[in-house]
Parts: sequence; structure tokens; C-alpha cells
Amino acid sequence: MSLSPDIAITSTAVFTGTAVEPMPLAILISDNKIINVVSKSELQSFISKKTRVYDFGDKLVMPGFHDFHIHLLLGSMLKNSVDLSHAKSAKEVTQLVREYAAAHPNVPFIIGSGWDNNAWADKHTVHKNYLDDAVSDRPVIIYQAELHSVWINSAMLELAGINQATANPDFGEVVKDQDGEPTGLLIEHAVGLVTEALPMDTTMKEQLLEQFLSEAAKYGVTAVHDLLRLPEMSTEEASLYADFEKRGKLSARIHFVAPLNGDLTEATRLRNSYHSNMVQFTGFKQFIDGVISSYTAYVLEAYSNKPDTTGGTVYPEELLRKWTIEADRENFRVRFHCIGDRAVKFALDTFEEAIKQNGKRDARHAIEHIELIQAVDIPRLHELGVLASIQPEHLNGSSYEVYEDLIGKERMERYMLHQTLQDNGATLVYGSDYPVVGLNPLAGIYRAVTRLDDQQVAWNKEEKLSLSDALKAYTYAPAYGSFRENELGTIETGKLADIIALDRDLFAVPAHEIQDTNVVFTMVDGKIVYQAE
Repeated sequence: MSLSPDIAITSTAVFTGTAVEPMPLAILISDNKIINVVSKSELQSFISKKTRVYDFGDKLVMPGFHDFHIHLLLGSMLKNSVDLSHAKSAKEVTQLVREYAAAHPNVPFIIGSGWDNNAWADKHTVHKNYLDDAVSDRPVIIYQAELHSVWINSAMLELAGINQATANPDFGEVVKDQDGEPTGLLIEHAVGLVTEALPMDTTMKEQLLEQFLSEAAKYGVTAVHDLLRLPEMSTEEASLYADFEKRGKLSARIHFVAPLNGDLTEATRLRNSYHSNMVQFTGFKQFIDGVISSYTAYVLEAYSNKPDTTGGTVYPEELLRKWTIEADRENFRVRFHCIGDRAVKFALDTFEEAIKQNGKRDARHAIEHIELIQAVDIPRLHELGVLASIQPEHLNGSSYEVYEDLIGKERMERYMLHQTLQDNGATLVYGSDYPVVGLNPLAGIYRAVTRLDDQQVAWNKEEKLSLSDALKAYTYAPAYGSFRENELGTIETGKLADIIALDRDLFAVPAHEIQDTNVVFTMVDGKIVYQAE
């Protein structure tokens, strides 16, 4: 190793992730590693003429963001689509789709996302006729805000071969009218009937990955966990990620999973094949339940505005339990999507049973989302060593009034607990759930430290985190969740050089400025992948 570094990054505000506040430091880098972290005042005695020095003044320098929960190619695909998040009715959706189709006459199919009929005055107007009126010559597929339902037109129904004879898949519904005719609304696993029909060749996938990597670099996202396309969860993209790494084109670390379905042979192959510095297989993911807005989240008490419904599990409980115990026995990690409190309880019970049968180990299993949890289960996350993988930007996914109508005032008081979970010893691991929300981690940091949505409504304000804790949840904690805390997540000697700089010091400005903050510099594995002009 050379005596002087190749690169030095310095600022009066370096947040290493090992202290509560930033300090005036200099980070010395050779090849792809941090070789030393010294006081800013000492920098000159450590560098030579060959050292490139990046001095960011009083701007915040910190570890790169590590997003623990995204859907990579789906998110990139929806980036080039019609945004329906501000539509207040089916007619507004229709108009936005019509305008998008007119502006993109050569696009073979129209895709969009963000509509939320729970916020409409008339919640029951989702029907193919609206979309047929907007676009009749091309397939249209538009995702509901939480991506657990799609609304399609007649052309898409025909392309997917969905008709009166189409049966509902397990944990899914092809919604039909009183005459048995599909309405164009598909719920949960029925979404797969159309997404599998969408053409996506290798060239398109490469373009989507390139687009994603560019966006990730811009937002300072240096590592991600790809929880795959929904609902198929195919692992075929792994070879694409590895090919990009081989060609020197992969500018973010990608960790990916396989669907928990009882197939340990394929998972073993993936574990043996993908364990490089930049692309790693990290275990299994599966859904226990759905989402609150579709009444498919598995809750202990019935929905407040639908008292005959408590949701359910995607697969039979005994099957999920069997798959988990088998996977745990072979030292695989398992991550469960759990929105409802009954789903969370079942996941914890299942992990506890795995410990009883297989013995306790440092498994770092995880529960995704945890939007609702009962008090008795809160300490169990720490006791069982289960990570709380949470996406703070979900607070802004819908209005407080809509959710209060769905689950009632009492449950709203324990909706998306953060500080309480942390106070009870749980490890909070942050991510975005891109493309359910945008990729920018600073949006999630803002929600975590303020608990305010865009209407400035506070969602359980006592659950807000300190800025330091929120940043660690988006940097160190995901590295820990990846079993890479000795390589990533903090700025320390010997760690890999994944470092970003912001355009201001978040610790020195009011919290509302977090929303206006931009990344100005992104380094991944010792290489500069983004610099603001």
C-alpha cells in the first residue's frame, strides 16, 4: 500500500456513523478502501502531490445510503410512466392516461402508478371502461399506490388472456361484475397474470438498470437490497447484475433475494454463485399478508370500515412455517412482508419456532414494514434477533384520515412505531420500498425525524427519531442487515470507500431543509460515480 492516499475527502462536518454528531475530519482513501481517518487540521501531513483532495467546506460528508428494500427493475420501469398520485377520481386518472398516451405515440404499452381510490369520493369506480375510453389501441396497466393492485384496459386483458373463465389465483382476485365479466381490477397475486405478459427483453432490462444506477448515484445510494419484481419475484436479473459488475458498469452494490417457496436447491446455487464485492445473494423473501388499503393486511381485529374482514395470509400458515424452518436449518436468512399485527405475530412465532427446532444463531431474519404491531410483540424483535425493516416515507403514502377510516383511532396511535421499537432494543433498518415511493433517502430521513406528511399532519410525533439515529438506520443498520458491518456502513479505517457529500450540514439546519437537500458527490468502492455540476 502506498504511503500517501490516492484520494482525501475532507469537511468540517464528517458524520462517521460512529459518533452522534459530525466532526472536522479527513478521510484518506487508497484503491477502494479507507486507509485512515484523521483530523482535518492534520491532513497536510498525510498527503502528497499525487493525492486528489476533495474539500467540501462545511457541507456534510457521510457514509453512502444503503437502501434495504427496493424493487429495482420495476421501479426503473415505473420511472418512465404516467404519475397518477395526485388524481382525485377515476376521471382524472383517465385524463392523465389519455394525455400520456398522446404524448408517447410509439410506446407499445402504457404503464403508470400511484392511483389511490381510497382517497376518492367514489371509491368504486375502478373499471376498464375508463381506461378503454382513454386508450383503446394499446395495453394499459396502472399500479395502485402500494403496488398490490393493478387497473388495466380491455387490450391488456386480451393480451394476458384474462376472461370470464379465468379463475382467481391463490391470494388474489380477478374482480368481475355481476355478469362474470372482468372489470379490469386485479388484486394481489392476480397482478402476476398481467405482469408476466409484459414484454421485457435483455436490452430493455439493461436500459432500466443503467437508468436506475444513474438515479441511485444522484441520490447517494451506494448499496441496495433488491426484493425483486412483484409478484413474480424472479431471480433472473442476478446474471444481469453480475454482467454489469464484470463490465465495470455496476455503480451500486446490489444484494438480492429469492422467493421463499420450499426450493432450497436454487437458493444454494445462488448463494454459491453470487458472493462478490458488488453482487450478493442474501437469502429469502416472502409475503405473509398484503396491505391495509386493499384489506389484505392480516390484522388481529377487523377493519374499522369493513368489520367482516381481517385479511389473511398469502400462503397457508403451516406451509410458511415449514419453509422457514427448513431455510433456517440451512443457514439462510428469511425476510417476511408483514403489514398487519397478526402477520407480525405470526412471523415472530415462526422465527421463534425455527430457533426451538434448529437452535439459536445469528440469523438476522427480518420483518418488512411492521405498520401495525401489538404491544406484547414489541420486545420480541430484540429477544429473537429479528430486524425491523421499515420504510419511513410510507408515512406520506396516503392521508391520515384515510388510514384512520380503515383501522380506527386506537390503532392509528400505534401505526409505524419507530422510537418505541428502538427503545425496546430492536434494530431499525431503513429503506424506501421504491417504487412505492421515490428512491431519495432524504425523503425518508425527513419523515423519520419529523413524522410529518406533506400536509404537515403529524403521525404519532413521539415516534420520531434523532437525526443521528435516522442516518444510522439508512447506513450502518442495512450493512449490519447484510452481514457486511465490517466492510460498510460507517467511515472507519479498513472499510470500503462508499462515501457521499450533501450540499449542506443536516445537523446545522432546521429539519424542513432536509427535503431541499441534494447530494453533490457519490463515491462507490473508491470510484467517483456522481458529482453535481
